[in-house]
Amino acid sequence: LCIHLVSNELEQISSEALEDGRICANKYLVKMCGKDSIHLRMRLHPFHAIRINKMLSCAGADRLQTGMRGAFGKPQGTVARVNIGQVMMSVRAKDQHKEHVNEALRRAKFKSPGRQKIHVSKKWGFT
Repeated sequence: LCIHLVSNELEQISSEALEDGRICANKYLVKMCGKDSIHLRMRLHPFHAIRINKMLSCAGADRLQTGMRGAFGKPQGTVARVNIGQVMMSVRAKDQHKEHVNEALRRAKFKSPGRQKIHVSKKWGFT
């Protein structure tokens, strides 16, 4: 049995959101199914660096900063760019753990932005 968490939107998902979803799903699966009966794989990797142009918001800030002149920001974090229909997370388990895997992926959905759907694969491997 192989179940995937599939993105339904074109978006950017932060590395923090991916990590929170992984921890949430893994914790639930280990508690319910045991460590040796599941195999969870993250299919997204946050390679895209995201930048921020910090602005001052105090009195007299207009004399200190240049506004949008030279607005190339400093790196703030990393995100994964996701397409529609792209697999975000996959779990392999025995057929008897199907409800637990579905519940784990449902909990992981709350940790990431946008809409996702849970897809039960007819194939039993990750590839």
